[in-house]
Amino acid sequence: MFAFFSKITAFFCSILITICVALDIPCYPMGQKVDMDKFDLTFEEEFDGELDRSVWSGHYQYGTTSEARKGSYWNQHLAYTEDGSLVIPITYLEDGMGGKGAGWYSAGIDTDSDAPNGFSQKFGYFECRCILPEGADIWSAFWLMNDGVYVEDGSGRDGTEIDIFESDCYGKTLPNSITSNLHFDGYGDSHQKHGATQFLLKNNPYKEFNTYGLEWNENEYIFYINGVETFRTDFGGVSQNEEYLILSVEMRGENGIPSERENAPADDAFFIVDYVKAYQYKN
Repeated sequence: MFAFFSKITAFFCSILITICVALDIPCYPMGQKVDMDKFDLTFEEEFDGELDRSVWSGHYQYGTTSEARKGSYWNQHLAYTEDGSLVIPITYLEDGMGGKGAGWYSAGIDTDSDAPNGFSQKFGYFECRCILPEGADIWSAFWLMNDGVYVEDGSGRDGTEIDIFESDCYGKTLPNSITSNLHFDGYGDSHQKHGATQFLLKNNPYKEFNTYGLEWNENEYIFYINGVETFRTDFGGVSQNEEYLILSVEMRGENGIPSERENAPADDAFFIVDYVKAYQYKN
């Protein structure tokens, strides 16, 4: 009897989540809990000791140079470890860094094959435990990527940018929330995307650790917050190729120039990551 009512509850929660996503109504996670018994651990980064540069390299940013990213600049050497966590700050540098002038600086790092011991995987469960950087126009992200994202063929099966979470809601009506998004067919005129509604967190994500996860199989993507499903989709045709992991912080704007907002940040902010893990299906 309990199993029957659990299935009925899960069914109605799934319908309610679908309605919220379709109407872009913010909601709390209310789906099923992730079943970790069906996975084996394949990648674990606890960020103990110095950041392992043989695993993590700059995302589209190489060596010591800085590259413009939206309204800020990325320089991988701003990322560091402290007290068993990864720290990616976003800070204003009057004198600039890595060949660029004054502006906001942060980092994007990934496990692409540019690193000697980089990591990529097709299908499984991917999770990050973190505290988000606090400030309007600042957002962090945990996402998956491969070069097939740039192939313009009307399908996401060869590669989809999978944003497990993006923290771009600070300063909005419901700041304690995140979004999840999908992108494929490049980033030009053929670009296709699917953005889910805002998902609310009971714990303040800028002050407390929360987990953000993705279950990815050949048929669909299932997103989670603190192990509870937020929504699922097969938009674009699910990616069938290996993808690597990315952790990043950036500021809204263009060409290194931030957006003009009255509540734009005046102080440094920090993306603090406790761990990143990946699991593969046992079958």
